[in-house]
Formats: sequence, structure tokens, C-alpha cells
Amino acid sequence: MAIEVNVPDIGDFKDVPIIGILVNVGDSIAVEDPLIELESDKATMEVPSPVAGRIAAISVNVGDRVSEGALILTVEAEGVTAADAPAQDAPKQNIPDRPAPAAGSAAAPVAAAPAGGAITDSGFGKAHASPSVRAFARQLGVDLGRINGSGRKGRILREDVAAALKASAAPVAAAPAQGGMGIPPIPVVDFSKFGPVEDVEMPRIKKLSGPALHRSWLNVPHVTHNEDADITEIDRYRKELDDEAKKDGYRVTLLSFVIKASVSALRKHWEFNSSIHPDGDKLIRKSYYNIGFAADTPNGLVVPVIKDADRKGIIEISKELGELSAKARAGELKSQDMQGATFTISSLGGIGGTSFTPIVNAPEVAILGLTRSRMAPVWDGAQFVARNMLPMSLSYDHRAVDGALAARFAATLRHLLGDVRRIML
Repeated sequence: MAIEVNVPDIGDFKDVPIIGILVNVGDSIAVEDPLIELESDKATMEVPSPVAGRIAAISVNVGDRVSEGALILTVEAEGVTAADAPAQDAPKQNIPDRPAPAAGSAAAPVAAAPAGGAITDSGFGKAHASPSVRAFARQLGVDLGRINGSGRKGRILREDVAAALKASAAPVAAAPAQGGMGIPPIPVVDFSKFGPVEDVEMPRIKKLSGPALHRSWLNVPHVTHNEDADITEIDRYRKELDDEAKKDGYRVTLLSFVIKASVSALRKHWEFNSSIHPDGDKLIRKSYYNIGFAADTPNGLVVPVIKDADRKGIIEISKELGELSAKARAGELKSQDMQGATFTISSLGGIGGTSFTPIVNAPEVAILGLTRSRMAPVWDGAQFVARNMLPMSLSYDHRAVDGALAARFAATLRHLLGDVRRIML
């Protein structure tokens, strides 16, 4: 039989605009599936179906204003009489300004609850999700209050719930401290009201790296120490090596020397080569030196790793840098090429800048940022002389490294880069 579905009790609201019709004529629906979406001045509301069947006719359009009792649509329900037709529940209300995926985290529309976390009724009540998705989440034991939806206006979709369950089951390798919850959301803005807009899909690399960066920024207490290193002599030697290397088809860049100098500094200040133990009370001291470096590609940054950099010379490191960078640009890096780093270097030297705050690549505890070197007047005790100065930005996890130790590490690095002979020791 045909059953008319009307707007149920929506409280004191009248003439509420319809902002979305969620079904089409001919669709098969189940009980509690959302039919339309209303928007009051306080919340969005989904009107659920009181009956299962097939949509026979839709009587409203987006933009129409409706009040309690208004006809929405007609459902053909088999084996149901008028007396058997279920009463309609009040529409489900959702907070309208659910945050869109944060900048840099488009690949992770969900933020799963920590394993073993309690599921709260308040989380379900505030979640922007359809009744069927709510039921699905309850079956799986996933807290909707801890998920950022990837649907329109932050709506939580069924696949978001599944992804949250998968993420919550993954082992947590970082420190136990959690972050990001309770932060006021960024309001959803309809930018098309102000001018032409276009949705541009983010590259896959950014989708994958964004959530890791976001997680690190929320969980790691970042501090950045800035320092300048005099690379006048070392760069002169680098150019000599590079002239010879070009004949053999590779290049010797400053990064090779910075990697070698970093290894020496890491040996002296082992805390920078460590990770925080999962219990939060210990540091894991590593006796190997794998240096990651940020490689710029057409689709975004990736971080290949120079394994056992302490056992390699400038020439070997230079060749490996070239090979890994070429693979990165071609999209041919394998997972093992990007795993196991103990310390990372991010160089913007070929582009510019004077300093920046690189984000620690947790579970590492520090990262070194480099910008373009510049000629600057330096006082040598008697006069100002022109020297080639390299700006360095050292970001570190303040739980593992304090400011004094960071200053010492930067000073060691500056000293090593001041004379190539020191790196060779």
C-alpha cells in the first residue's frame, strides 16, 4: 500500500527550509533511512523513514519551507496496512558546523577513538549522521562523537565508521598522550556565496601524509630553535666534488654534508636519535643512524631514508640521495625506502626562506629544517668579512629534549659545518 510520510514533530520550529533531499523516486529504503534534511537556526535535522519500501513520489523540493504535518513523499510498502503503518519519530538533530577535514588531513576523514575508549551517548547525540549510520556505529562499537565525517557538511558516512574501526584496531606506536579532542571546530563556509569556486582533489601523497602531520602537531609539544652555520669553506669543497661528480652522472649537494654533520651531532647528543617509549617514562636510545630527507615531487613531499648514514661517505650518500630523489619524482619509491628514519632533514634551500617550523615526524623527536644560504657580513674579531651563512631551524619534541640540549645540538652542528675536516672525524 501507499503510505504518506509527513514532517514529524519538530518542536517549535515552523517554515523550516529543506536543504537536502536524500532519496529519489524508485529508491528502496529501510526503516530509519534518512529522507530529507532540514535546517533550523540551531541545527540540521534529518527526517527518517517510518517504513520500509520503495519511494513512489516526492512532494517537496530543496529550498521549500515546511512545518509539522507537511507531506514529504509517498512510500509503496508491501504487506502493510494503514493500521499497521508505524508512527513517525522526531527527526534526528545534528550540530550544523561539523568541521571539514583539517588542512593537510584530507586523507583522514575519521579520527578514531583510542582503543578501549568509552563510547558516549553525548557523542552519538551530537554526531552528524543518519539513523542507519548510527545503528551501524553502535553495532561496531564506534563512538560517532570522535569521527570527522567526509560527507556533505561533515556528514558521517558508513565508510567513515568502518575506517574509524580499522584505525582504532591499529597498534599505537607513539607516546600515550592523545590530543586534538575538544578543539573548537573550523566552521563550514559556503565559499560559493562570495565567488566562483572549484573542488580540486588533493594528491594521494598529501592525503596520506596529512593525517600523520596533523597527529604529530596535536600530540607533540613543538619548539623550534634557529641557528646560522658558516658553510663558506664546506661549500667551496662541495663545488669541487660536484664538478667531478657531474662527469659520472650524479651531483654532490650541500645536503650530503649536512647529513654527515647531523650523524656526528646525533652521536654526541643521542637524545635526538631516540623515541619516547610508549609508556611515556623512558626514551628508546637507538644505535643506528637512518636519516630521512624531504623530497619535493609534483604530487607533494615524500621522505625517503638514507639507511646507516654513519657508515657511508659523502660520495656514497650523494649517489643515494640522487637515486632516491629520482625514484620519488617518478613515484617509484617502495615502502621500505621510507621507513626506519631516526632523524629527518627538510631542505627548502633551492626555493628560499629564512626560517620555518618543520613538523616533527613522530615517533622521531626532532627534525632539521634548512633554508637558502646567503652571503652576510660576519665580524671576525677585527673586521666584517663576507661569509656564506646557512639558516637552520631545529624543531624538537620538548618532552624528550629541553631547550638547553637543543641549543647544544645546534651549536655542535654549526661547529661541524664550519670545517669539512670536522665531519670526516
